[in-house]
Amino acid sequence: MGVRPGDDPGGGEYERAVGVITAGLRGAGPAEAPGRLCAVAVELLPVDGASVSLRGDSMPLQLAASGAGAARLAQLQATLGDGPCHHVLRTGAPVLARDLADGACADRWPVFAQQALGSGVRAVYALPLGSTAVCVGTLDLYSASPGGLDAHQLQVALLVAGVMTVALTDLPFDARDAGEGWLSGLAADHDRVHQAVGMIMAQLGVGADEALARLRGDAFAHDRTVLEAALDVVARRRRFDTP
Repeated sequence: MGVRPGDDPGGGEYERAVGVITAGLRGAGPAEAPGRLCAVAVELLPVDGASVSLRGDSMPLQLAASGAGAARLAQLQATLGDGPCHHVLRTGAPVLARDLADGACADRWPVFAQQALGSGVRAVYALPLGSTAVCVGTLDLYSASPGGLDAHQLQVALLVAGVMTVALTDLPFDARDAGEGWLSGLAADHDRVHQAVGMIMAQLGVGADEALARLRGDAFAHDRTVLEAALDVVARRRRFDTP
């Protein structure tokens, strides 16, 4: 991802970063690697949280996070359909939002910026996993302080994103191959959202985009994630064709 041992402006910091990543992944199984790398990102960089999300058909799927706060911010972006993560998934280019309180960020992501600031987050750095041609997900870094990453810190962040990409592409897509049900559980969550969208389409006679927008709006209005709102629809605890 653009970092080579011979191009180390940090004077040995590249080797340190590689060592921290190697130690962080030591003994990790397939299901543990993304979470371990989120923790490594927080250790190596001036950020307070990290999350990783995979590209989904209609919304990003949160795979792992360094803690509850980072997980909530990833879920918030998925629920809103808005935020740096979505721009990265559309373009394959990094987004470095240095200060969410700045007018440009507030104009670009009005609801996400407001909610993130309310959670104590001032800056978000979203990096693609993959390339501009094939972006499989995002690594999102959250900081309680405004400001950017310097050149070396950005190289380290891209290094972590590169290792994360390799870890994700090496993961078995059949849970039986890994001896763990992590991917089947993630797929089941995604299926519940699609099922809820289909039920809302039938209830309201609208298209898939409108049904997903209604589900997202309902989740946000009740301070819930899209998945939580979808589970209510699937369980028939929530209908959209009645007051």
